[in-house]
Amino acid sequence: MKFTIPNFLSVLRMGLVPLFIIAVIDGDSRKALFIFLVAGVTDALDGLIARLAHQQSLLGAYLDPIADKLLLTSAYIALSIPQLNHGAPIPLWVTVLVIARDLLIVVMALIMYLAAGVRRFPPSILSKINTVVQVTAVVLVLVSGLWPKLEPLATGLVYGVAVLTLASGLDYILRASRLGGAE
Repeated sequence: MKFTIPNFLSVLRMGLVPLFIIAVIDGDSRKALFIFLVAGVTDALDGLIARLAHQQSLLGAYLDPIADKLLLTSAYIALSIPQLNHGAPIPLWVTVLVIARDLLIVVMALIMYLAAGVRRFPPSILSKINTVVQVTAVVLVLVSGLWPKLEPLATGLVYGVAVLTLASGLDYILRASRLGGAE
């Protein structure tokens, strides 16, 4: 198994998670935002380098989504704790929805694999939109810690995350039921 540059970038993104959480705990929205944005750049770069340099690997296929979910889940948890968040708060129930949807997808994929031998369960367009909105909401919540006038916009986007997360979860259930019925 070859350790590639994209794999290194995914591991680096995982290593940024504790630094991000520490910045949130310290109430340093600027540093937390910077770390989150650096992590986003490593995510974009690992995919680009993997494709352009033909460095796609099985390890990378696991590391990249794990790093993404670790960062996003950590951000939602940390920014749901009112004492830690200095911007627009993310309601705990939104964080629970985000995590529950991700767990639902993992469990459904495992069941689809074990019961029907389905090996690929790619994300839908709705799921990709949901991820972009989740990331954007984290950025806006962090920015609202620097510019409080943005708190209403950040709060509105967080509620949008809740709606999209529910819709995306239902979409996965419908897709899985169609796949399961076709086997």
